[in-house]
Amino acid sequence: VGSAARRRNCGLPGGGGGSGGGAGGQRGAAMALSLGEGGGSRLRRQLESGSFAAGEYVKQLSQQSDGDRDLQEHRQRIQALSEETAQSLKRNVYQNYRQFIETAREISYLESEMYQLSHILTEQKGIMEAVTQALLLQADRDDPALGARRAAAAADPFLPLSAKEAAASEEGRQRTLTTLLEKVEGCRDLLPESPGKYLVYNGDLVEYDADHMAQIQRVHAFLMNDCLLVATALPNRRGAYRYDALYPLDGLAVVNVKDNPPMKDMFKLLMFPESRIFQAENAKIKKEWLEVLEETKRNRALSEKRRLEQEALPRPAPTPPESTNPFEEDEEEEEPSAEEEVVDLSLEWIQELPEDLDVCIAQRDFEGAVDLLDKLNEYLGDKPVNQPVKELRAKVDERVRQLTDVLVFELSPDRSLRGGPRATRRAVSQLIRLGQSTKACELFLKNRAAAVQTAIRQLRIEGATLLYIHKLCHIFFTSLLETAREFETDFAGNNGCYSAFVVWARSSMRMFVDAFSKQVFDSKESLSTAAECVKVAKEHCKQLSEIGLDLTFVIHALLVKDIKGALQSYKDIIIEATKHRNSEEMWRRMNLMTPEALGKLREEMRSCGVGNFDQYTGDDCWVNLSYTVVAFTKQTMAFLEEALKLYFPELHMVLLESLVEIILVAVQHVDYSLRCEQDPEKKAFIRQNASFLYETVLPVVEKRFEEGVGKPAKQLQDLRNASRLMRVNPESTTSVV
Repeated sequence: VGSAARRRNCGLPGGGGGSGGGAGGQRGAAMALSLGEGGGSRLRRQLESGSFAAGEYVKQLSQQSDGDRDLQEHRQRIQALSEETAQSLKRNVYQNYRQFIETAREISYLESEMYQLSHILTEQKGIMEAVTQALLLQADRDDPALGARRAAAAADPFLPLSAKEAAASEEGRQRTLTTLLEKVEGCRDLLPESPGKYLVYNGDLVEYDADHMAQIQRVHAFLMNDCLLVATALPNRRGAYRYDALYPLDGLAVVNVKDNPPMKDMFKLLMFPESRIFQAENAKIKKEWLEVLEETKRNRALSEKRRLEQEALPRPAPTPPESTNPFEEDEEEEEPSAEEEVVDLSLEWIQELPEDLDVCIAQRDFEGAVDLLDKLNEYLGDKPVNQPVKELRAKVDERVRQLTDVLVFELSPDRSLRGGPRATRRAVSQLIRLGQSTKACELFLKNRAAAVQTAIRQLRIEGATLLYIHKLCHIFFTSLLETAREFETDFAGNNGCYSAFVVWARSSMRMFVDAFSKQVFDSKESLSTAAECVKVAKEHCKQLSEIGLDLTFVIHALLVKDIKGALQSYKDIIIEATKHRNSEEMWRRMNLMTPEALGKLREEMRSCGVGNFDQYTGDDCWVNLSYTVVAFTKQTMAFLEEALKLYFPELHMVLLESLVEIILVAVQHVDYSLRCEQDPEKKAFIRQNASFLYETVLPVVEKRFEEGVGKPAKQLQDLRNASRLMRVNPESTTSVV
């Protein structure tokens, strides 16, 4: 745009000079005038439109503008509009924040008023109940017979006031139940008729999805004194229904759903492991459903409690018929009575135990549920197992299975893996208390394996390999250490689970090595980079010794194949480079040109372990050695240093054989050149290089190898001793090797 503007202003070809430039200037002035007069509002509307495209807008603006000044002015207008918008947003946020504070204050006032109103209503209710009770007592004094019948009815809510009324009521209830159930297909076999079963309440409801609050279907619910039947309406038959589900009242929990328009007049039924939401026709019917469900559940619990009390009462033993067998009396005296000790199951907390367990499971109060189970086991620990105890145990065992399923789901890898290993402590501890230590251990380790795998997968691959390996080792070994500490805390009293943790740690290490090798060895990194990465991994692995876990041998066993391949690959590179230099060898002294270069070479040789390098330097910047021998020395010592960083016993022979092969290439070349060279001066120079190679370089390699490995290398000693033949008889045509 700037170059186009300059062409226009200067009148160059293609720039629109002359009249064309004047026309362009008039267009720019007209556009600036329009933007100044009403362009601000028009620009705002254009930017706020839903079809606004920034690329097209800039393209059009560039075509219409005349020079850089127009674009700069337009940019300033857009910047001013942006600042104005930002200020407007700040004002709106501040205003909304003030309104939010005022609303919160009003809600607080309303809450206190509602609390006062609730307190007043509670007091009024107590006064009304006291007045009603006083009137009933006065009526009982006036008519003692009516009072006796009323007391009997209060003792049994299902007992009518008279035998005649009882017969009529029972017959009416049975008739109503039979009539209604005839309209429901598929429930005759699932709901057998029994003398004590009757219909309490029924009505139409609308079922909604518990997750998305979308309407599912219209249903008709039949509440009986011991269960709740849910049936769906048949589309082509009016008043006819199809069986959908049957829920015993013992395992049913009713929860009121707060109105959230347009979702209102709803209540939830909890039947582990599922829940269903229903909507009543209006608030009155919803209230009736909630009240009648709670009342029926209470009546059911009272009836069950009364039945257990009746069964717990000692029964008189039937009088056996007289027998003429003289030995039968002794046998009967030896047999203990089955009903000598009666287990008292009429306690209130035992009667409400199944329902309390359902509530604890629904509210995710796992500790409370396990506490109730421990309390029951302690109470029944020394009690005989009779039929009532077996029935109670059957109900409790079903809740234990439900609780176990919930805890297993809490530890499944499908759940959120955030929070670290401590997030699983709650579920693991409760499973251990339930006697499921093996399952808790398995699920805990699966959860942590998924968490570690996810963390490694989410780690971003950096351009620098060493930086990525640092992050990978930190994530993996920190997770492994935290998992080990949490495992030791959770399973402190279960020594049998520790072997499972060791197996898990080995498999996790294999997963880590796969990611490590893919980044370090598969990408063909240099040997120095690979050595640094392996060194980092070893240092992090040593952190596990804090908890008594040593996995160094595991990481060695998993990396040995890749390290062998890296050593052999780098060995081949050195051999090829040495052969290439040998092919171009002219056997001339090195001239480093500057004292700085000579000093740098001295430092390099000193770092390689060659301390007497000064005796091979000449006048000025000359070195009395060949470039090939010096390059070979530096490359061989660098290979040895990096290889020793990777060293562990399994790599001993691989490293030693690689060193021997590399040295043999230089030895053979020097030997061949010494035998084939005819020039006496060059022959003396070759002999000087051979002396440096055999008397300086090889002892340094041998010494450094022994320091790094911890034991001498016989192959290197034999190679150095074999060179004596050449030094004794340099004119021989026999090869040293």
